[in-house]
Formats: sequence, C-alpha cells, structure tokens
Amino acid sequence: MFGTKVNPISAYSDVGVDTAVSTANPHQLIVLLFEGACQAVVVARAGIEAGDVSQKGAAIAKAIDIILNGLRASLDLEQGGNLAQNLYALYDYMARRLLHANLHNDKAALDEVLNLLNEIHGAWVSIGGPAVESAGESPAAGQ
Repeated sequence: MFGTKVNPISAYSDVGVDTAVSTANPHQLIVLLFEGACQAVVVARAGIEAGDVSQKGAAIAKAIDIILNGLRASLDLEQGGNLAQNLYALYDYMARRLLHANLHNDKAALDEVLNLLNEIHGAWVSIGGPAVESAGESPAAGQ
C-alpha cells in the first residue's frame, strides 16, 4: 500500500553491516570485504542451483565489485612489494574466474574463488588478533 515491502530480517542485517563498517578499523574493513565477497559467491552458487539467472548475475557482479574495487583497490603496490603485486594478480584471476562462472554456470569456478577468498580471509583474521575474530564468524561457516 505505501511503498515497497521491507524484509525485516534483511533490514536488521543491513543495520548490522552498517554498524560493523562504521566502527571498524582498516584491518577489520578488509575482513568485512572478504566476508561480503564470500557471501556473494555463496549466493551466486545458490542462483545457479536454482536456475535464477538474475540472482546469479547480481551476486557475481557484487563479488567482482568487492574484489576489484574493495580488496584490489586497497593494495599499496609501492610499499607492499611482491605480496601486494601477487595479491593484485590473484584478485584479477578471481574476477576472471567469476566472469567465467557467470557465462558458463560453472559452480567449480565459484568454489575455487570461494576457497581462495576463505584462505586469504583466514590469514587476515589470524593477523588481526582477538578483536577481529570476535567481530564475526568465518564467511564459510554457513556452508
């Protein structure tokens, strides 16, 4: 009757994410980017399984956006040395694999990207200490 339907669970989740982002330090923001990318890949996989092309495409686009415009853009290639350059190349590779997954409904490519994201996410969490670990669960915890 008045405007669009609001999903209360989604709204609550959005508030939680907004709060986490507004109170996070730079390290925690990177962790949140990894978690968002992982979640988007999981949603894309569900879209493929359900035959929902729109869901799959939107989720893959979101994952690519987070990887390229969040994670990759945060790299300092001048001060980061080989590690930053290797991560830059890895993020490019992930984006290409996600494009491939979108074009070919390739769940194995999504799983490959998810595994890579989880591995790097785990490293970020481990170097962040208890404050980062208590901020949330592993992005793959729901799998």
